[in-house]
Amino acid sequence: MSDGPSSDGPAEQAAEWLARHDIGPGDRVGLALRPGVGVGLAVPDGHRGWATSDPVAAVARLDATFHPRWVWWDRTTSDPLAAADVTIDRCWDVLTVHRLLHGGWRTSIPRCWAWVHGLSSESLPAMGQLDLLGDHADEGGDPDDPVRSDGHLRPEWVSEGWRRDPERLAGWAALALAIADRQLERLAERPVPERAVSTAHSESAAELLCAELAVHGLPIDEQEALRIIGGAVGPRPAGPADEDRLREQRDADVLRHLGPGPRVDLRNPAEVKSMLRRVAVDVPDTRAWRLEQHRDTHPVVPALLTWRKAERIATTYGYRWLDEHVRDGRLIGDWSSSDGAAGRMTASAGLHNLPAEMRPAVAAEPGHRFVRADLGQIEPRVLAAVSGDAALIAATEDADLYQPVADRLGVERAIAKVAVLGAMYGATTGESAHALRGLERAYPTAMGFLEAAAATGRAGDDVFTVGGRRVRMWIDDSIDGDIDRARRVAAARGRFARNATIQGAAAEFFKVWAIIVRTRGRALGARVALCLHDELLVHVPVDRAEATVELLHAALDEAAFRWSPHREVRYLADASIITRWSEAKS
Repeated sequence: MSDGPSSDGPAEQAAEWLARHDIGPGDRVGLALRPGVGVGLAVPDGHRGWATSDPVAAVARLDATFHPRWVWWDRTTSDPLAAADVTIDRCWDVLTVHRLLHGGWRTSIPRCWAWVHGLSSESLPAMGQLDLLGDHADEGGDPDDPVRSDGHLRPEWVSEGWRRDPERLAGWAALALAIADRQLERLAERPVPERAVSTAHSESAAELLCAELAVHGLPIDEQEALRIIGGAVGPRPAGPADEDRLREQRDADVLRHLGPGPRVDLRNPAEVKSMLRRVAVDVPDTRAWRLEQHRDTHPVVPALLTWRKAERIATTYGYRWLDEHVRDGRLIGDWSSSDGAAGRMTASAGLHNLPAEMRPAVAAEPGHRFVRADLGQIEPRVLAAVSGDAALIAATEDADLYQPVADRLGVERAIAKVAVLGAMYGATTGESAHALRGLERAYPTAMGFLEAAAATGRAGDDVFTVGGRRVRMWIDDSIDGDIDRARRVAAARGRFARNATIQGAAAEFFKVWAIIVRTRGRALGARVALCLHDELLVHVPVDRAEATVELLHAALDEAAFRWSPHREVRYLADASIITRWSEAKS
């Protein structure tokens, strides 16, 4: 669409165009850009592109003027914005919303398009020599039209074609805006449409936060990391032969505690169990917490535990890990706002699995501190919120939710905790079984909510979080008449479903909290550096640390007001100011 030439620059021309279309705060505007090429915008009644070498700067100016809700396909748009430190507050990420609606993690622009339009994913066209028949099927189609005659997106457009020139960028932005309209229609079909739309907004903002986390990384003291790695596995190997020698040496430090016998492969759990039986340590598995119970039984056990820590650092968090993932004092990894199951944020490069031994290396930069905050007992509090159980909501008023539950059931606190967690995770045997029956009497609404989710899962039907995320169940096609196996599979689905409805809701609440901290913390120079399940690590100038602690608590209250279905539920966060991650309380 063209509205005539202008002597102003691209940003000014785009601003005039948006103004003529009466775009105001929160109005949806389709966006596609490519550095060095231009920017494309779309509104409900038209689209237009502008050539510019710096489209990111143009978007920054437009955002500051109009404050729209930018609609884009995926990270191909948000990544350049994050890399340039352009702070966008309102967005709609089409693929992120697709994961919310469709369930699962695996998706793509063609799959999203096909699903929204009711097309089979089996007929998705592909590029290359193997797609000769697909090209023939669209013979006579216009290559400048992104949509084929069969309704699918043209593969050439999806791969690189949309980036070719400003006009195509504008067309691509218009398609994203059109898909967002269809997604809104699907969200309107969820039990609470307003909440589902709100979740689409927060999930999209969380994906933008992920783009920023991937760019800025987690501050790392490289010298401390080298010290920790060296202390665990020795000096940096000179080559493969030296690496093998150090590996043999680590093994020998364990095996020297054994008498004569066959050689043991410490990386083989079955052989390790056999080795332990030789010294009268009989365990069903070799998990660390189980071995800790036998630490004083035989010297080989503490040696094995030490070996396991060193082996993990050597193979996963050693010198190669440092070389590959730490750049300019930052641990850099890929981030995603949804794990494809219940919707937790995930990260690569060890960001979500960093062992405790490595945490001293996570250090704030000079002149800065970390503010670390951890949500307290979040899943049972979320259970109270989504179920609306009045008695459980009352229990959340206590800083330690498990104590009033224990008092109500007449059991010790430890038993009450195991029972509540067991109810959410589907563990209904052991010492908590009796207390679980008490929970059903004392908190029938909450327990009924969990059982309804479990029954849905056992039947093989998908469940939905309170925010509208579809959590897909699975069907085991190999059962083939095996009744016992069918029952086990159904039971596993039931356990997964009951937990996913709570874990998924908790993940949605956490992300609302995180994006509020992201936005409100900007005025303090505070930046979210890590999102770990229920824990936030915020990097902040030292003189703003106390104010950031207050901000985290205020943001939690705001998140509860925005998200919680029952606002009487009390949420808590334990916040502290630290220099190194290892200083945080467990």
